[in-house]
Amino acid sequence: MKVVILAGGRGTRLAEETVVKPKPMVEIGGQPILWHLMNIYSRFGFREFIIALGYKGEIIKDYFLNYHFLRSDLKIRLHDGHVQVMDTAARRDWAVHLVDTGLETMTGGRMRRLASWLGKDTFLMTYGDGLSDVNIPAVVELHRRQKKLATVTAVRPPSRFGGLTFDGDLVSSFVEKSPTGSSWINGGFFVLEPGVLDHIAGDDMPFERAPLEGLTQARELAAYRHEGFWQCMDTLRDVAFLEELWQSGNAPWEGPP
Repeated sequence: MKVVILAGGRGTRLAEETVVKPKPMVEIGGQPILWHLMNIYSRFGFREFIIALGYKGEIIKDYFLNYHFLRSDLKIRLHDGHVQVMDTAARRDWAVHLVDTGLETMTGGRMRRLASWLGKDTFLMTYGDGLSDVNIPAVVELHRRQKKLATVTAVRPPSRFGGLTFDGDLVSSFVEKSPTGSSWINGGFFVLEPGVLDHIAGDDMPFERAPLEGLTQARELAAYRHEGFWQCMDTLRDVAFLEELWQSGNAPWEGPP
């Protein structure tokens, strides 16, 4: 089953980082968030990726073109430029398709442009800026059981503000970032049938608007409710939070399946 990762947006709310790189290349623990996402899928056996490129897509191409060499010991003959890989400490059994889907194309349009790459099989899709410990095979199993065109992973977002509880006029507990919000939102980590692409009219169509709204009205959108960890990366504060989790050695998205 192929995995589509949307990696073409500008990430304007993270402009301090994205002025020089695309948002999925912002690093957590010395690796792009894109790499962390691919590891999530890879742990469950999904290792063929289609990366939808747009803004600064050449940086993502350069990353993967040099991935093997930069993580290996090399022997280089300077007189003819021959490079021999002596050893590598970061082998990944991944097939990565890097597809230019346009600079200004919206999320739905990017998916529509991948139709010839996807064929007629069920595929997975997520955004290039959110990490989770979601059990992806469980999402796939629900999708197959419901027999709908699309399944979304629904999550409760972390609150952007601290939470307080009281004992009279005294604060009895303070949480710097409340673990969950009150409502369910689109957390990505979709399972989709190729027929979903028929609901996307063109490049200027966000997947989250008419396509998902239409699928909802047609009762073709199922939801897998994920109560565990999920965190998007929209601001420098989010980057710092994810980095703190990584450095703690207990990053939830890195756990075993």
